[in-house]
Amino acid sequence: MKHIKFIVAILLMLFIVILIVENHEAMSKEVIFKIHLLSLNYQTGTISVYHIVTIAFLFGILIAGLYGIVERFRLKRQIKLIHKELQAKDQELNSLRNLPITSDDIHSEETDNL
Repeated sequence: MKHIKFIVAILLMLFIVILIVENHEAMSKEVIFKIHLLSLNYQTGTISVYHIVTIAFLFGILIAGLYGIVERFRLKRQIKLIHKELQAKDQELNSLRNLPITSDDIHSEETDNL
């Protein structure tokens, strides 16, 4: 499985390199972002498309990482609850296994019911 992951990673990197080389001219273009909201007028300096793509990629990694961390803590909490429930059921099962079995209890219950 490690070899397959390694091969897929190499192919993905090769695809990215080919994509960058083929689109170098378009990605090197510089753009300016302008925001006009009510009284807010903001304009950035010139930024290349490479920088925009890199920032968007890193922002995506950050969001996915935060989601993964939250999901991991939620699953850990769920595992702890299930583990506590399992321990309680094991303890109950062990206490039931250790109950003494006597015929006196059975005979006394039968006479009480009559």
